[in-house]
Amino acid sequence: MSKDLFRFSKKCQNDFDFRYAITLTQEIKPSKTFDNKLHNILLASKRINRYVLEPNQIFSFFKVVGNPNQDFKKSRTLVNGHLVEENGGGMCQVSGIIYQISLIAGLEILERHNHSVDIYTNETRFAPLGCDATIVYGYKDLRIKNNLAFPVKFKIEIKESFIHINLLSEKAIKEKELLFESQLDKEFITVNVLNNDRQLLNQSKYKRMKAEL
Repeated sequence: MSKDLFRFSKKCQNDFDFRYAITLTQEIKPSKTFDNKLHNILLASKRINRYVLEPNQIFSFFKVVGNPNQDFKKSRTLVNGHLVEENGGGMCQVSGIIYQISLIAGLEILERHNHSVDIYTNETRFAPLGCDATIVYGYKDLRIKNNLAFPVKFKIEIKESFIHINLLSEKAIKEKELLFESQLDKEFITVNVLNNDRQLLNQSKYKRMKAEL
């Protein structure tokens, strides 16, 4: 593991005074592979919860979670615009909620990829369109830099069918309001995500596809 990713071995979590938190919750929607998806989410979350991100350090989803071919189960995922079942499927809800709370906190996003296809309806969507973060081991990662002057920590909990994430910090973080602007052009949807200062945070383009969830 890269030395500039985490220095967890030098300090234990009890050395930090995480008295502040930003909180976000999403529903884990029912699906044919719900149990396997839940297993993958729990395993990824357990590994992520071990680490503290100090100033200027970089969070890499796959450097923390590891190769999803080991210990993870098969669940639904998108590959080249098609729904398939692969080991580690469903973990994109974990990467997505980390990405969304990082935008709210104003952390620096170094790498993020949106899904190529939007398969959801208003009833089945668990996160705002434009806040997803697809991940493909060895190809597409989620990397976030702690650009704050104090340590932070992602803490994820699963309660019943909901995923809760806390971004813990030693000092208060002013939450950013996220604004969404969408444009439909034939078969594609383009979504701009801006902060409350009208600064563009990302632009995502999706092909619309309906599927049984």
